Amino acid sequence: MLLESGVWRNTASCREADPTIFFPIGSTGRALRQIAAAKAVCLDCSVKELCLEFALKTNQDSGVWGGASEEERRQLRRERNRARRNFG
Repeated sequence: MLLESGVWRNTASCREADPTIFFPIGSTGRALRQIAAAKAVCLDCSVKELCLEFALKTNQDSGVWGGASEEERRQLRRERNRARRNFG
């Protein structure tokens, strides 16, 4: 499957970006600017959905993946887990 193979990374918009913007330290000031910069790179990325799905399936708990911050991915996981419990 494309997701597990990692081939999608070859066309990711972030492949030429400074990787440090995707892994900010902290949650205020400079870190918020880094998160915004990372999300801007992800905005029009052709593989954004695959990237986010990869991060969710492999429990990436740091950085910006698929345009989603750490907290946003935690929220998505909670929502998915809740839906599984409620709807099987």
